[in-house]
Amino acid sequence: MSRWLDVANVYYLTPGSARALEVRGLPVAVFNIDGEYYAIKDACPTDGGALFGGVLRGDEIICPRHGERYSVKTGARADNPGTEKLETFLVRVSHGLVQIEMEVPEYH
Repeated sequence: MSRWLDVANVYYLTPGSARALEVRGLPVAVFNIDGEYYAIKDACPTDGGALFGGVLRGDEIICPRHGERYSVKTGARADNPGTEKLETFLVRVSHGLVQIEMEVPEYH
C-alpha cells in the first residue's frame, strides 16, 4: 500500500538545501531546488553507497566516488540516460511538511 510520509519541515529545507535521512529503514535524500522538492533513494546504482555529500549542480547530484551525474528530478544518469536510474519518490508539501510517497506494507 502506498502512503504519504512526513520527511522534513519546509522551514528546515530552504531553497538550495538538502537533507539525508532514513525513512522506514531506507536511506533517502531530499532536495529543495529553486523552491521545488525532490527525493531519491540515497544509493548509487553502481555500488549502493550514499550519494548525499556529493556535489549538487542544478538538478544533478554527482556521485562522490565515481563522478557519475544523476538527475534528482528524474533519476536518469545525465551522461548515459539509458543505464540504471536512481529510485525517485513523488513529493508534496502538506501543512508545512515535505512528504514522500512510499510503499508501506500493511499489517494485519
